[in-house]
Amino acid sequence: MNIFIKELKANRKALIIWSVCMVLSVLSGMSKYTAYSSGGASNDVFAKMPTVMKGLLGIGSFDVTTMSGFFAFLYPYLAIATAIHAVLLGSGIIAKEERDKTTEFIITKPVSRFTIITSKLLAALVNILIVNLVTLFSSILMVAAYNKGDNITSEIVVFLVSMLIVQLIFFTLGSFISSILRNPKASGSIATSILLGAYVISKITDVTDTLSVLNILSPFKYFSYMDIVNGEGLSFVIVILSLLLITVLTVSTYYFYQKRDLNI
Repeated sequence: MNIFIKELKANRKALIIWSVCMVLSVLSGMSKYTAYSSGGASNDVFAKMPTVMKGLLGIGSFDVTTMSGFFAFLYPYLAIATAIHAVLLGSGIIAKEERDKTTEFIITKPVSRFTIITSKLLAALVNILIVNLVTLFSSILMVAAYNKGDNITSEIVVFLVSMLIVQLIFFTLGSFISSILRNPKASGSIATSILLGAYVISKITDVTDTLSVLNILSPFKYFSYMDIVNGEGLSFVIVILSLLLITVLTVSTYYFYQKRDLNI
């Protein structure tokens, strides 16, 4: 419990900064909605925009002049921000003792490595849930303030549930990488590089369907935004497979962290 509280306090400032950033991101996005929804010239611009450009911008086939389509367009930017937070948190919370040369202090306490890593992961999970909830409630409130059409609260909730799953995938990926590397400084950069690679893949497959098989390598593409907008929710099979992946990465983190020699 002491380790859990210690980790919460250690990440308190970062949590506040990330939460404020997510609120500002939603606010910034919503402030642009007025320009998109005003019609007129903006509609002509979207109509004439090349398909490749729409894919790169994340517009796709969404009607961004409606709040439902606009939030689907905004969502990927929120998802990558929270995923970066999650992957850095996962890699950092495992590697920080070795990085800060405090390993000897923590392992000499009368607790097992299992307890240490459980406390760390639970503290990180609390941080991830708070960032997700902050994004959720700020999205609901700001969408309600700008929306003049149908209520899309249920869509926002589904989007943020999918975002939480993506967060957990990258969080457990970060902790797994950190548990197998002896160089604590390298884990964060490697995990972030994988995340950015996954995001690039999602953009490539947005541009061309011929490479859609690559979507398996990108958690950002595990859930169909169009299905969410159309009210079809999340694929049950994909949710189960994602949770299985999260479980495997978590179990692997425990296994390798307890087996390897720690840098003291």
